[in-house]
Amino acid sequence: MPTETLGLHARLQRIKGRETRSQSIATRFTKTEEKTLLRVASDRGMNLREWSRDVLLSAARGTPLRDESALFAEVQALRLLLINTLEPLLRGDKMTPEQFKEMLRYVKTNKRRAAADMLASYAEGATEQP
Repeated sequence: MPTETLGLHARLQRIKGRETRSQSIATRFTKTEEKTLLRVASDRGMNLREWSRDVLLSAARGTPLRDESALFAEVQALRLLLINTLEPLLRGDKMTPEQFKEMLRYVKTNKRRAAADMLASYAEGATEQP
């Protein structure tokens, strides 16, 4: 019980240097929509208010949510892997198991940078050339 009280006290304590949150925004949902929102927030280990705040601020700032960023990085990893492995194979070259392992290390190291570069190019309005 003392640890629960301490945890609650720590959570309620205002973070130093942070502006006081004094404004609220309300909206109405159907029961079905509410159940969906509660499930999604719970799946992310958050209560509905915390999750809603994160989603709204991320959308307003134009920053992707953590799940979206991770997913986009993995899509870019697949893209890097395909481009870098198919090109030599299409030329008729062979890839050794060691070369493939090295390619996987390269992809793992560079996928986040590739995702950031791709997002930056979209933000600038650039279109990819085939």
